[in-house]
Amino acid sequence: MATEYTERTERAELAGEAAEFVLPRSRAANERLHAMIPGGAHTYAKGDDQYPENLAPVISHGRGAHVWDIDGNRYVEYGSGLRSVSLGHAHPGVLDAVRRELDRGSNFVRPSIVEAEAAERFLATVPTAEMVKFAKNGSDATTAAVRLARAATGRPRVAICADHPFFSVDDWFIGTTPMSAGVPAATNELTVAFPYGDLVATEELLTRYQDEVACLILEPATVVEPPPGYLAGLRELADRHGCVLIFDEMITGFRWSEAGAQGLYGVVPDLSTFGKALGNGFAVSALAGRRDLMEPGGLRHSGDRVFLLSTTHGAETHSLAAAMAVQTTYAEEGITAQLHLLGARLAAGVREAAATMGVGDHIVVRGRASNLVFATLDENGRPSQRYRTLFLRRLLTGGVLAPSFVVSSALSDADIDHTVEVVAQACAVYRKALDAADPTPWQAGRPVKPVFRRLV
Repeated sequence: MATEYTERTERAELAGEAAEFVLPRSRAANERLHAMIPGGAHTYAKGDDQYPENLAPVISHGRGAHVWDIDGNRYVEYGSGLRSVSLGHAHPGVLDAVRRELDRGSNFVRPSIVEAEAAERFLATVPTAEMVKFAKNGSDATTAAVRLARAATGRPRVAICADHPFFSVDDWFIGTTPMSAGVPAATNELTVAFPYGDLVATEELLTRYQDEVACLILEPATVVEPPPGYLAGLRELADRHGCVLIFDEMITGFRWSEAGAQGLYGVVPDLSTFGKALGNGFAVSALAGRRDLMEPGGLRHSGDRVFLLSTTHGAETHSLAAAMAVQTTYAEEGITAQLHLLGARLAAGVREAAATMGVGDHIVVRGRASNLVFATLDENGRPSQRYRTLFLRRLLTGGVLAPSFVVSSALSDADIDHTVEVVAQACAVYRKALDAADPTPWQAGRPVKPVFRRLV
């Protein structure tokens, strides 16, 4: 595969022009998608505006660490399913568990015994939680956590970590983004923000809104590690100010440890939410936490009832079976350790390739080894969507689909070697663009765009 893509790229590489790589079927399919689906995708991060112009492949199928587009091209894929497919596509153990339940029925008018088994397995995996409720997506789980916090404290405000990009599609969060159209101003006023890693600023916020903040919600760690004592300090602040501490573990769950960041760092939140890797691509998320906070959403208490989560498909048997199979695989095969080893190998290779080509200060790999992202910086060291476009175009034409460098355990050493080879070729072109102080000739169309922006 490496030779095939390299030869195709070299044939078209002339005077800085972009490699000849066209996706006619994908382009036609994108038009079909836009005609019927707003944005042409069901997740904004999958939109064709996130990819170079006319180079947004539409996927036919995937297996392991590879996907094929409908034009017949094969790619090594990173960030699979927006970090959800951490074991690789069509993982046999997960599919076997799913098939067994499909043959037995997937949804009933009363709870299935699978729900009890899945809850027991989850609480054994995340022993810091006492109760769990399953849903289909992360937004529902985080919003349910916020609702529980407001009910428990009687307070209206939600404090979100300003340095983390996404918490929910619901108004309490979306109102804080540039895409806030349709969210009432009164709703926006109830959400306030605190900076990651800064306990002094967070305490100032809690003091300014004394007895008004229901919860602090944050990703316990993502691109940067928490400063020493930070999470424990947040725990103490939440206790002292009487608010609920919520960890959004959608990304950190399983990738940091089987029990998430709370299991790795030893700081116990009041509530936490899991998803993404939990189902290896199947739709399942979880809200977990203290019994006294969770039970108001149930039937065995004497207080006001909280409408917590009530979803027709939240307990689909096959998705819960997938979640149990994922947890078994992580435990038996040491998947988290594998992800770290693969990510470390990839990061080292990319950094060496960038340094060798003289762009080590411009293509920057960041994050925990199991959750790598990359920054593309211009000649002045500033983040650049135009240089990102150039870089993504070169990766795609080399058979690497990588909006991030987030690894799956299905990657082989050969996959990573090929990726590093393609990155090196991309870096050579990047150097030319930097020397010209203009990536336009290598961009071949409009630049990619950030997801959150006010206008199209």
